[in-house]
Amino acid sequence: MRERPEALKIRSFVPFPIINNLEWEEMAMRAEELRSLLQSAETNERFAHIYACTPEQAAGYAARVEKALGRFEELFGTGRDLYVFSAPGRTEVGGNHTDHQRGRVLAASVNLDVIAVAALSEGTVVRVHSEGYAPDVVDISDPEPKAEEANHSASLVRGICARFAQLGCPVKGFDAYTTSSVLSGSGLSSSAAFEVLVGTMVNELFFGGRESALKIAQISQYAENRYFGKPCGLMDQAASSVGAFITIDFEDKENPRVEKIDFDFAKSGYALCITDTHGSHSDLTPDYAAVPAEMRAVAALFGKEVLREVDEEEFYRALPGLRGKVSDRALLRAAHFFGDNARVPKQVEALRRGDFDEFKRLVIESGRSSYMYLQNVYSPAHPAEQGVSLALAACERLLAPVGGAWRVHGGGFAGTVQSFVPLDFVEHFIREMDALFGAGSCHRLAIRPVGGVRLF
Repeated sequence: MRERPEALKIRSFVPFPIINNLEWEEMAMRAEELRSLLQSAETNERFAHIYACTPEQAAGYAARVEKALGRFEELFGTGRDLYVFSAPGRTEVGGNHTDHQRGRVLAASVNLDVIAVAALSEGTVVRVHSEGYAPDVVDISDPEPKAEEANHSASLVRGICARFAQLGCPVKGFDAYTTSSVLSGSGLSSSAAFEVLVGTMVNELFFGGRESALKIAQISQYAENRYFGKPCGLMDQAASSVGAFITIDFEDKENPRVEKIDFDFAKSGYALCITDTHGSHSDLTPDYAAVPAEMRAVAALFGKEVLREVDEEEFYRALPGLRGKVSDRALLRAAHFFGDNARVPKQVEALRRGDFDEFKRLVIESGRSSYMYLQNVYSPAHPAEQGVSLALAACERLLAPVGGAWRVHGGGFAGTVQSFVPLDFVEHFIREMDALFGAGSCHRLAIRPVGGVRLF
């Protein structure tokens, strides 16, 4: 087996100092032990680190775990050896729809996550009960994709377990209760967080934490592509699984290059905000699927699989002869890819040298490219529903005069916009965006330094 580059040897569990001689990596706990530990100063300190918050705020995260523990016992019984896991949502900072063309991205995990309380069970049945949803009951002795599970979370459970089994992992049955603060359709990748959560559970419970965080992301993508039925790239899962603020180059699809970026947005005088426009993603799979399909169609005209393999100058020289062979929209989407892929290293360099003004300029430039060329701000099937377009207009009106930046966030078509807001303007900005899209729509986020992780 070929050795991974050193930069990619990132475990799904990020080790912390042993506190009061408790070996966090090894022990399972009964409920009474876990409840006691949740009240400790050590756990408070640990959660403050993981969630990038104050010790006072960390108490709320501990209370959330305790509530999930109670719900697990209601559903699956008491007296069991328990484990607790977490996987964060992600924010895409640069590189919009570049990952599936083996391009570059800039992304970060955030302090909104999915947590699970889990316990081993006999046999080969996995039961996952997620708050607000019907339970998923999957017999993993049958590894084949099921048509009736497509577009449902049960397919992700089956696909992740099947892929781990292919890699030699002795996966068995387990029970889990999950609850999420990554709202579905929020643009912060609740699906990727769920996938990484399941992958982290399987890796830690049955494989001794053998697989890297990046491998867990690849397993998650495999499940979403083959079992769930969505042809996504790897960016969402990688950002959630690896954690912190990272840039990823997917040119080598088997061994993407991951680098962590040491930059603190708050110290730059700006806050990261995400505004949820509450658009539905329920019927947008064809819109998402068309983006990589059209980009690949352009690449195929050059005898290539993806646009990363196509020379940009050759594309523009050939452009007059390409019209009619693919749609004009496909050509525009290819132009977006070349531009945004080149912007990512410029953004990384701007951050590394502390030039936040240049970074903001590139953010706005990227957003305009997504709107004009990628055309993922609203669905052409629903032209009357343009919440993201409206949010971008509001952001430009509010932030342009004060030096902020804004762009469509994530996959697009519905959902969210991303903004970089001066710290002394944040409260006003949130009030204005909440007035437009409803209370609680605009979120100020923190970058979480930890990806998919076993908490206890």
